[in-house]
Amino acid sequence: MSEGRFNFSALAVRERSITLFLIFLIGAAGILAFFGLGRAEDPPFTVKQMTVITAWPGATAQEMQDQVAEPLEKRMQELKWYDRTETYTRPGMAFTVVSLADRTPPSEVQEEFYQARKKLDDESRKLPAGVIGPMVNDEFSDVTFALFALKAKGEPQRLLVRDAEALRQRLLHVPGVKKVNIIGEQAERIFVSFSHDRLATLGVSPQDIFSALNNQNVLTSAGSIETKGPQVFLRLDGAFDKLEKIRNTPIVVQGRTLKLSDIATVERGYEDPATFLIRNNGEEALLLDVVMREGWNGLDLGKALDAETAKINENMPLGMALVKVTDQSVNIASAVDEFMVKFFVALLVVMVVCFVSRSQAHASWAHR
Repeated sequence: MSEGRFNFSALAVRERSITLFLIFLIGAAGILAFFGLGRAEDPPFTVKQMTVITAWPGATAQEMQDQVAEPLEKRMQELKWYDRTETYTRPGMAFTVVSLADRTPPSEVQEEFYQARKKLDDESRKLPAGVIGPMVNDEFSDVTFALFALKAKGEPQRLLVRDAEALRQRLLHVPGVKKVNIIGEQAERIFVSFSHDRLATLGVSPQDIFSALNNQNVLTSAGSIETKGPQVFLRLDGAFDKLEKIRNTPIVVQGRTLKLSDIATVERGYEDPATFLIRNNGEEALLLDVVMREGWNGLDLGKALDAETAKINENMPLGMALVKVTDQSVNIASAVDEFMVKFFVALLVVMVVCFVSRSQAHASWAHR
């Protein structure tokens, strides 16, 4: 006690064992907390915006504004944390950005987006016929942790996509993986090629071909039969599921019945020209985009992904490989190592200053 006040310094000097125990306990807790921290290249953040895209082929920009965008905007105003909407329209398309108020608690953002999706879905039933959407995107905060290129020289694109889907399921089971996106998939198409001169000679118009394909490729309920046992459903076999069925589609013109293969060539292919192509070291590939869970340790995830991809490559067929393109764990490890070096340098400087100061104090006391 000193003048009625408690002296912590005197207590710490007097009770050395307790002081050393507390120092050790606090140091151990700090070390455990440090190694238990989540590690990522960028800090987590909450984006309080979502985009809504609607399409109406053939509509003018004014029609998109009055008949599509405005009803959707009014429904968004019902949100609890609504701030504003910004809409850009052009012929056949409307792009709307819905912004929540800055004071919106981060814990309620996802619930607000869920309510927005429900309201947009309810309002979409009242939009004019032919409107496509609304299509919602509220996942701006997803950051790519790692990219892997799947390459298989000579393998058709559709088979490579199936292999990518199988690998996607394996990577999703790695602890710390939130989602895996496949990038670079080419859309498959069925090409029907015909000669206008040949069609004119046979008296067939292109519209006859389009109508026959549309009428044949339908799913129609044929009803069911109630029995004493299970209910038996009837099914009309009309929808296309094989290329040969398309070639055998009947074309009826002027009392004659022709097969589509008699007047046109039917082939399977891919979107031409391709919207998106990916190459890795000059070879065509698909990318697997790995997104890390919030608060996870990026160093642990990087090691787990390396171990999993090594197992995958061991069982890969000859000519197929899963190659790492980018990995955040490399940058995270570099940043952590730099921090540790600076931390120990600072600690060493403090210890040296304390040691020098104490030596000078002892020298001054001895001199006296």
